[in-house]
Amino acid sequence: MTEISISSFSRRDFFVAASAGAAGAIALAQSTAARAAIVRTDIARLPPYGNGTIPAGIRARAVANVNGMTVHMLEAGYETAGRPAVLLLHGFPELAYSWRKVMLPLAAAGYHVIAPDQRGYGRTIGWDDSYDADADPFRILNMTRDAIGLVYALGHRTVAMVVGHDAGAPVASWSALIRPDIFRSVTIMSSPFEGPPSLPFDSANGAALPKPAPSDDELDAELAKLNPPRKYYQNYQRTRGANDDMLHAPQGLHAFFRAYYHYKSADWPGNKPHPLASRSAEEMAKIPTYYVMDKAKGMAETVAPFMPTPQEIAACKWLTDAEVGVYVTEYARTGFTGALQGYRVRRGTDPRTLAEHRTFAGRTVDVPACFIAGTSDWGRHQTPGAFEAMQTKACTQWRGTHVVDGAGHWVQQEQPEAVARLLIGFVRG
Repeated sequence: MTEISISSFSRRDFFVAASAGAAGAIALAQSTAARAAIVRTDIARLPPYGNGTIPAGIRARAVANVNGMTVHMLEAGYETAGRPAVLLLHGFPELAYSWRKVMLPLAAAGYHVIAPDQRGYGRTIGWDDSYDADADPFRILNMTRDAIGLVYALGHRTVAMVVGHDAGAPVASWSALIRPDIFRSVTIMSSPFEGPPSLPFDSANGAALPKPAPSDDELDAELAKLNPPRKYYQNYQRTRGANDDMLHAPQGLHAFFRAYYHYKSADWPGNKPHPLASRSAEEMAKIPTYYVMDKAKGMAETVAPFMPTPQEIAACKWLTDAEVGVYVTEYARTGFTGALQGYRVRRGTDPRTLAEHRTFAGRTVDVPACFIAGTSDWGRHQTPGAFEAMQTKACTQWRGTHVVDGAGHWVQQEQPEAVARLLIGFVRG
């Protein structure tokens, strides 16, 4: 009898197999196993990570049996056993590679620096790359288990500092909130953490129920009424077509990455962020189109007009064409679907995630915390009120807000020396 491993099926595969009967299930199991074998073989045969652009002293490594995955990671400061750990969690559309410029200074300061390709990204394997896959593994609580599993596998029971940028920021923040015994401090970068959602309090005694914030769908409906109609980028990221739109961008994948990174950086002079009065359509429409898009456009078309000139590209020392090529190499192989799955299970869009997060209503981040972003980064203002709530309510041991000149959204790549100094000063302090 042929043994079928259900664990290797996506949710869609399982139901297709069930409707096809035993023969169909066997065939599907065999094809699924073959597909997984191809992925593993391809990973083993790939050229060295980073296309020769990773500084000496940083090594790539694969760590098996981490919450169901084999995690690909970069590390520095690994030569000396017993060093305290620093965990760096990247955002979208980034990779472990995005931390390459701050890893060696942190290692020189005495830390074992760990930067994984997160679930859905890069050379980490063990996740389903289909749009119809079960998105449960990409929920924050499971991503927290990913972080715990990795540091445990590497022989650490505590992490001196967890750092999260962009989509990595909520993972880092929730890790510190849920397991402060492991994650002893947290640096939140670019994307503020406003804390868990609340539950009604004292409502049985007549207290007013809190007014819920508009959901992403409600915001989108209001944005669509504007002239011209707009849409929220995170709703776009949830759509089936988002992967193909970016992966097969008409301008080519390299030009897509170059324009996307330029448009959200300090190099684009139009990035002049400021607080918004509310999460209304009229206020949100003040944000550049990489966050509040024209309704009729995908992201490839959105960023195309902001392609830097050849002179601007030559002057861009923080991201050379060879470095852009690393992102192109990795995303051309994996696509964007895995990286986009987390947007489908955000608490602003998914009732189950909201319910899970309410389990922690009233809890705060009680380890030392700080925030770093670029002066030209709209990320800290894209959710009105979150930036302020992070500093006054969500975190009880606030250690500082740092806004770095000469940087936009990609602060650790645009101004790595300044970011490294801030990280070292914080974790030592």
